[in-house]
Amino acid sequence: MRKISFASPLVTPLVVFVVSLVISSIALLIPGYNPLEAYRSMVSNVATVSGFVTVLNFASRYYVMGVAVAIGFKMNLFNIGTNGQYQVAALFAGAIGGSLTTPGPVSIIITISIAMICGALWAIIPGILSVSRNVNIVVGTIMMNGIAAGLIGYFLRTWFRDKNDNLTAHTRTIPEGSRLPTLNFILDSVGIDVPKSTNLHSFVIIALCVGVLFYFVIYRTRFGFDLLASGRNAAAAKASGIDATKMVLVTMAISGALAGLAGMSVLLNQAFEYGDRFPLQLGFTGISVALLGRNSPTGIAVAAIVMASIEQGSRGLAVIGIPQEIGQILQGTLLVVAVVTYEVASRRAKTVAVQAASGLLPSREKSLHA
Repeated sequence: MRKISFASPLVTPLVVFVVSLVISSIALLIPGYNPLEAYRSMVSNVATVSGFVTVLNFASRYYVMGVAVAIGFKMNLFNIGTNGQYQVAALFAGAIGGSLTTPGPVSIIITISIAMICGALWAIIPGILSVSRNVNIVVGTIMMNGIAAGLIGYFLRTWFRDKNDNLTAHTRTIPEGSRLPTLNFILDSVGIDVPKSTNLHSFVIIALCVGVLFYFVIYRTRFGFDLLASGRNAAAAKASGIDATKMVLVTMAISGALAGLAGMSVLLNQAFEYGDRFPLQLGFTGISVALLGRNSPTGIAVAAIVMASIEQGSRGLAVIGIPQEIGQILQGTLLVVAVVTYEVASRRAKTVAVQAASGLLPSREKSLHA
């Protein structure tokens, strides 16, 4: 009888999904809720045109943010500051973009460029501290998140505040002609009737382009080779002539720039202003997506769709009397189980490889992992 290997790329995600459902079901059963009813409601909320479009919109921003995190992770740079980077970028992009009088396409390019530049500059600060003062990247990026929160609160209530609104603090609204267009015409052209209140964001196309570039840069360029080499063995990479300082700074800048870009999905396609109601956890969701997708282009895409589907599906739980926070429990459980399971599978694969190399692996195990 063939033995199942938990190092299999097909078995591991299945184990993660099943275990997560079991744990979430227990969390539902304890207060007396019906797990099957909850999951049925979540699926029905996604399996509509409006739900499907919303999932694509959420997944596109999660994907770009996941790539922003994954680029750092691939070099063992744990950029935990993407949340602050994207918010600082959105603040400045919203403030300047709302004041532009240039033609629409030009304004869009300027606004996105400002966001990416601000995100890169904010991310490169902990990178500089790391290479010059040996400050841990995790500590540096977390502290920058705190600084970002304070600066945003100050600027939003002083220099960047829309003086025409005395009730809420927000930047000036992005002019209608300076917003990213919708893609509803594509769905209409194939006979899909989209509700008037639902718009397919053109940021989906930007996310697809980011995915293609991510794959090409990481696996088809010298920079990608240097990045992967530095992440796997920094000492060996440095000995081979790779400039470690340059790699840290460039990688952090790219990560921050992509974090800033991810925020444009909200600013230019949904909110059209930066304010107190702007989503605050996008950066942390990106970390979850990168971990769940194991930093691969396709894995991050699947993780982004899964996280977006859970978020959209949980929105209708309150209608049947179940707290929608169950969706957050499912997302968190999925992440924890995935990290643990992937680590177990990785260690098992390494053990098998070592045993095979040393000739200690039984012939049956060798055939299974050949």
